[in-house]
Amino acid sequence: VNKPGEDVHSLKGGVAGGSILQGVLRVGDEIEVRPGIITKDAEGSVVCTPIYSRIMSLYAEQNDLQYAVPGGLIGVGTKIDPTLTRSDRLVGQVLGLKGHLPEVFSEVEVNFHLLRRLLGVKTQEGTKQAKVQKLTKGEVLMVNIGSTATGGKVVKVAEGDLNVARIALTQPVCTEVGEKIALSRRVEKHWRLIGWGEIRKGSKIAVNTTTYGTNNNTSNDDNNKNDNNEEIRKGSK
Repeated sequence: VNKPGEDVHSLKGGVAGGSILQGVLRVGDEIEVRPGIITKDAEGSVVCTPIYSRIMSLYAEQNDLQYAVPGGLIGVGTKIDPTLTRSDRLVGQVLGLKGHLPEVFSEVEVNFHLLRRLLGVKTQEGTKQAKVQKLTKGEVLMVNIGSTATGGKVVKVAEGDLNVARIALTQPVCTEVGEKIALSRRVEKHWRLIGWGEIRKGSKIAVNTTTYGTNNNTSNDDNNKNDNNEEIRKGSK
């Protein structure tokens, strides 16, 4: 943790915390964080720039690890600029090995299932809970995908008995087809769970592969060491 007044030479990189869903992370692995930095280009299209870095340490509670597997909470020490990670700015983003993360979506089509009645809403004695109304085009919902909570506008609802809806997300999300989601609606100034669903497909966003957020000091140091080694070898000859 970087405390106020920390000397610039002793600053540490950002730390990611969470659970590993699949695979193995090892100290020294190259990683990326998606969606990363979200911007708009000259035409107004959303562009995502992943943050690339390297794992410097792994912790589970007080235990220093060399590798981590699924199960429990893991702290991943990286070389990401602390400015990007402070105040939980990257909450909900996905960390994984470079080149192995899912696509980034701005719009998703989901198979949804609505609850019969609202949960957590006070009712008068002897009355039943209010029924959950059907989704309507244009309404705004809260969509939970993994650890990400984002707003979503219902763009289209399939007619008939097909429980299929297309939702435009207010911020891009790194996810994959088949991922489970939760849907909430604003009722009496509170978000209430109204149903769940599964992603069928979606609109993908182009990912900018430009390096962002990586501290290049180590690579420069390594290059300097290699140059020195080459000089030593030349001198020995």
